[in-house]
Amino acid sequence: QVQLVESGGGLVQAGGSLQLSCSASGGTFRDYFMGWFRQAPGKEREFVAASFWSGTTTYYADSVKGRFTIIRYNRENTMYLIMNSLKPGDTAVYYCAAGETMTDFTNPTAYDYWGQGTQVTVSS
Repeated sequence: QVQLVESGGGLVQAGGSLQLSCSASGGTFRDYFMGWFRQAPGKEREFVAASFWSGTTTYYADSVKGRFTIIRYNRENTMYLIMNSLKPGDTAVYYCAAGETMTDFTNPTAYDYWGQGTQVTVSS
């Protein structure tokens, strides 16, 4: 059992940057594989990035590769999503997620715990 809280969302112009954070409590961060997802109005939840237990192995959706970076600090029970060169298409609610037993890390059903989400809005 772990509780997740996201923060750092906001409004930014195209080409700008934002940093999202995910803080965990009630569990040990290093025991979970972690992911970031996003969901825009009227669309299904979309995989953004994932980081496995040590943080050494990471994966990114093609749409964000080269622009976003996922970082986890297990001793601090904290994970970050560094977003650069933001585009209007990045506008969505961003969710932090944790999973105990990994299957398909791009599928939301693989994760057991979710944060409340934080809104990211990118203007033209």
